[in-house]
Amino acid sequence: MPVNDPALPAGWAAQPKWDGYRALAGRWADGRVAVQSRHGSDLARAFPEIEEAVRRLPDDTAVDCELIVWEAGRLAFERLQQRMHHHGATAARAALELPAHLVAFDLLRMNGRDLTGLPFSERYAALA
Repeated sequence: MPVNDPALPAGWAAQPKWDGYRALAGRWADGRVAVQSRHGSDLARAFPEIEEAVRRLPDDTAVDCELIVWEAGRLAFERLQQRMHHHGATAARAALELPAHLVAFDLLRMNGRDLTGLPFSERYAALA
């Protein structure tokens, strides 16, 4: 949800800062799924529920996003960090007990079409 603020310079947009892990998530044309941190680390192993959500994206689609965890109605970054240490069956159990969520804030590619040349407002509108 971009913020409309008259204090922003013309042509600028702002969004709320989510307290989570910045990620690039995508589903390729051959069905492979990737969820990578901004440093290139694989996040899918620790967050199987996010990997499953990304599998539901259209073929050859990529989003810029944030992984977050809610607890008691608030963002819980510490709990998100704890989830990073779980893999396999432990990660699946953690996903049930304290699920992570993907907040997409930019659509970079959809159905094989590179959208990065489009204005942000159009890419953002296409997320809906």
